[in-house]
Amino acid sequence: MTRMTQRIGAAIVVAIAGFVVAGCAAPARSDGAQQGEVDARFGDAVRQARAQQTLNPDARSTDPVSGIDGVAAQNAIDLYQKGFKEPPRTFNILGIGGSSVGQ
Repeated sequence: MTRMTQRIGAAIVVAIAGFVVAGCAAPARSDGAQQGEVDARFGDAVRQARAQQTLNPDARSTDPVSGIDGVAAQNAIDLYQKGFKEPPRTFNILGIGGSSVGQ
């Protein structure tokens, strides 16, 4: 090898080492903020979007079950729980050829 080839090889090694070191560096921010400032504001966009989509943030109901009496509520609960004990009804479905399926 000639001296010129050794110098070119050394320059390539130094350039690659520079790229590797630069690749490990933190990215520069256009607004000048440091990484800690970004972490401090993490989630602000989500919280702002949720606040903008809330019609009335102070809406609270003191009587959430108004309009239903005890008997109707008990019947609704019983029907709801009965739906898990009994299998759903099956019914016939007509296939593409018109034949009956699921009997």
